[in-house]
Amino acid sequence: MNLEYLKMSPLEKFWFRFKKFFRRLPSAFAAFFKAIPKKLYKLLLAFAGVFVNIGKAAKEGDWKTRTSFAVMGFGQLCRKQVLRGIVYLLFEVLFILYMVFFGWKYLVKMGSLGEVAVVTGKDPLTGITTYTYYDNSLLILLYSLLTLFIIMAFAYMWYQNVKGNLLSQQFTEARLKLPTAKDDIHSYADKNYHKSLLAIPMLGLVVFTILPIFFMIFIAFTNYDKAHMPPSELFQWTGFENFVNVLGGGVTSNSKVFAFTFTEVLLWTVVWAFFATFTNYILGMVVAIMINKKGVKCKKLWRTILVMTIAIPQFVSLMFMSQLLADQGLLNNLMLKWGWIEKPIPFLTDGTLARVTIIIVNMWIGIPYTMLICTGILMNIPADLYESARIDGAGPIRAYMKITLPYMLHVTTPYLITQFIGNLNNFNVIFLLSGGNPPLDMSGVPTGAGKTDLLITWLYKLTVSESQYGIASVIGIFTFVIVAVLSLILYNRSKSVKNEEEFM
Repeated sequence: MNLEYLKMSPLEKFWFRFKKFFRRLPSAFAAFFKAIPKKLYKLLLAFAGVFVNIGKAAKEGDWKTRTSFAVMGFGQLCRKQVLRGIVYLLFEVLFILYMVFFGWKYLVKMGSLGEVAVVTGKDPLTGITTYTYYDNSLLILLYSLLTLFIIMAFAYMWYQNVKGNLLSQQFTEARLKLPTAKDDIHSYADKNYHKSLLAIPMLGLVVFTILPIFFMIFIAFTNYDKAHMPPSELFQWTGFENFVNVLGGGVTSNSKVFAFTFTEVLLWTVVWAFFATFTNYILGMVVAIMINKKGVKCKKLWRTILVMTIAIPQFVSLMFMSQLLADQGLLNNLMLKWGWIEKPIPFLTDGTLARVTIIIVNMWIGIPYTMLICTGILMNIPADLYESARIDGAGPIRAYMKITLPYMLHVTTPYLITQFIGNLNNFNVIFLLSGGNPPLDMSGVPTGAGKTDLLITWLYKLTVSESQYGIASVIGIFTFVIVAVLSLILYNRSKSVKNEEEFM
């Protein structure tokens, strides 16, 4: 096989490697999911280690350590580790106050998501209808989820308190000096400075990223839609009903429509991401090579012209292009006036042509970005490599396939993967250029999506226009899984990770 590969032309080798990569994707997916049980096993072992340490503290701990099971920080305070003791004790007090006055009343309603939403009545004096609001399913779910996160944070702090007390006891029994408050402060300003530096960003990550993700996952198991809209109506848990409907296993006609729409939109999303990524990447690299080629004059001028498309806000560019390419837009009117066409070309109203148009417009927007990135990398490829190739008789195409392309792929693979994943969620280009149109229907039945909609734009329509929050959450979960799995597999299989030192 190696001899056959060596006999291939550069183009045949590239096509062979291209097909080989995609043939290996199924096995890569299988290996990814095969590794999950091993990861879970290691996680269970680590979790079991926590209980082992707690049991050890209960068995070997003195009365100070055992008291700290109920009163956090008690052991540290008794051993004159005042700062640690106060921090643990204050955390416990705040947790108890939060649970008593706020968290518990929402957590107990999490199973039902509320019983009474609103009670109407009439004022006996004025006769005006009054509304008294009670339970709000949305707030119950949100604050219950927040309370669960706070309980997990408390459990972690409680475990650290128990483990720290046992360690302090062992230090005392061994007649070793215990860290003082000054030592702790110095540690977090020096040895553990990374923990101090990352504390606030990690808190922000939990509050603004992880919590909303879990909230979306919980919403997917409810019937939250325009018919069950808080605060006037309650929504309830429905189990896997939304997942079954999206996958086409439901008994209603809407289930078949959702399944058809999901399949069509998913296929177009993958096709769009592939072409939007690789057309920009390859053509951007070609433009960068052409501009950097020796003998080309006015290099700065060409780069400046291309950069101008970046300087113009994307919102303005896309809105202008949507008006330019409309059926009654400037381009069609000019071609009709000049007699080049007999009727307007449906750039954005015909399904297939609209998809092609969007990919072409995206090239106009994206090529300058890739050109700038490739320009910097091309300037750092050693000129000796090209000189040696020229002496050995290699032409421009062979030098490109053997030197330029491998070097570019090695350096820019993470960028390429990022672009591919970003294009899966590219809301701006689709929404501002075509709005997802033309409409997509199933044998004449409207689906609520368009032929150019991506999963992300369809999700937007489901939430903003149709208020199908439960179904939208399911679509969001599927999108998240697809993006996460593809990101991990593609990145871990890239040469940039496997052969990190190759071009160093």
